Formats: sequence, C-alpha cells, structure tokens
Amino acid sequence: MEETRYEAPTTIAQAARLLAEPGARALAGGTDLIVQMRTGRGEPRLFVDVKRIPELASIRLDAKSLWLGAAVPAALVVENRDVARLFPGLAEATDLIGSTQIQGRASVGGNLCNASPAADTVPALIALGAVCVIAGPQGERRVPVESFATAPGKSVLAAGELLVGFELPLPAPRSSDAYLRFIPRTEMDIAVVGAGVSVALDAGGVCTQARVALGAVAPTAILVPAAAAALVGSRGEDEALARAAAAASAAARPIDDKRGTVEYRRKVSGVLTKRAAAAAFERARGARA
Repeated sequence: MEETRYEAPTTIAQAARLLAEPGARALAGGTDLIVQMRTGRGEPRLFVDVKRIPELASIRLDAKSLWLGAAVPAALVVENRDVARLFPGLAEATDLIGSTQIQGRASVGGNLCNASPAADTVPALIALGAVCVIAGPQGERRVPVESFATAPGKSVLAAGELLVGFELPLPAPRSSDAYLRFIPRTEMDIAVVGAGVSVALDAGGVCTQARVALGAVAPTAILVPAAAAALVGSRGEDEALARAAAAASAAARPIDDKRGTVEYRRKVSGVLTKRAAAAAFERARGARA
C-alpha cells in the first residue's frame, strides 16, 4: 500500500513546493476532498494543509479592497461584519454552503477550487468582480473568478500553484449586490440555478454599472453581460428587470438531469436574475452615499 503523507506548511513558498509533488492536493476544509476520496474519485499521495498560512487564513479591509483568504472557514465569512455590510450577496451565498457544521470547515476558496458548476459562492464572487490571487513556482498571478474554472472539476491551477485568496474591490457609493438560488429541498441541496447581481447607482438612482452571473446552467459559472446591459440606464423598473431576465434565460446552457430540465432551468435563470436584481437595486438605494 502506498504511503500517504500530511504536511502543514506555514508559508506560500513551502506550500507551492509541496504541491508540485506528484499526487499532492491542497487541504483547507476537506469537505469536498474527503468525499471524493471515499467515492473513489481521488487518492492523494500528499495532503498539503494550507490553513496555517497567514495569507490564506485572514480577512482584511483596506481603502481599496477586501482581502478574503482562500482557507477562511465559511462560518467566519458569514459572521464578518465588513463582508455583511459591503457584500451582502456574498454573505448570503456563503451562508448557503452545507450545514452549520460544514461551514465551520468549508471555505469560499475550496468552493471555487472544487470547480462545481453549481457552487453557490462563485456567481456571487463573479457579480462583485472578485479576482483570484494565485501563487506558484513562477510567482504570483491574478485571474478573474469567472475565468478560474475551465470545466466541471477543472481549473487554471497548474502543478505547484495554489489559490491564496480573493481581492474584492470596495463597492462605490450607492452600490450593492444580491444572490439567490433555487433548490429542490428547503436546505442543504445543490442549486438548480444560482444568480448573483451587483449594481451601482448614480445620485438620481439610475444604474451606471452592473454585473450578472449564473451558476448551475453551464459547465462553469458564467458572466452574463447582456443581462447587465439591460439594467444599466434604468432605475430597476419592471421593464428593465424583464429584459435582464430574458437575457439571463437566453445565456443559460443547462443540461437535463434529475434536478431539472433544460427548459425549466432556463426559465428559473430569468426568474432568479429578476429577483436578485430587484434586491440589489433596493439595497443600493439604501447604501451609503
């Protein structure tokens, strides 16, 4: 039987060297990795526990952005006042990860690295324009969240690279976001569709910028520029929301599975986009001037 090792580096450089070894996998919460092992979808030779690396375990706010470490437990993200105040949609999405017990281990970084099309935090991050900070043997690079996953279970991470965390630009005055998902059950289920929306308003309440993202309706979570364009120039009127909904439905590329048909998921994509956009507009109107 082949030996399995466990290492807990305290620096990014140490972690990168370990992750370059054959069969190495990063371990943050382990809520996905352990399940994959038990179902025979992976047998790591080396577990690289990244929770002891300070950059991956911190949340920091400065004048331009919020830093969210890749290994910060979901529970701490949900409880963080800066996240809840500045990015309520992200807080909502993070609070939908599993149960209370799972949130004590699972992380937003792991939710992204698992590269599931239905991951709840990914559309919320995309809507906020979040950027992934990746470190590895060749140094540091930045990748927009919408470009991180390349296919179900696949990402842009190369051998020896790890996701260090996320940079989220601080919202402008009169800006906010929202995230909604639909699931078959009332809790602890995988999204049939997820929708994240962010909007920025001018002093007159007119939308000047918007981002719309969908999850669970394509091989990866997708940015929907046409839906965002439908919101820009509006005050969140029903006609603008309906145009955004139609654009979201048109952009969806779902599959038929036990959680929903193609037609159904396209319909729900529009419904959730409309509702999330309405919530984002309402929050933006009440946001700091």
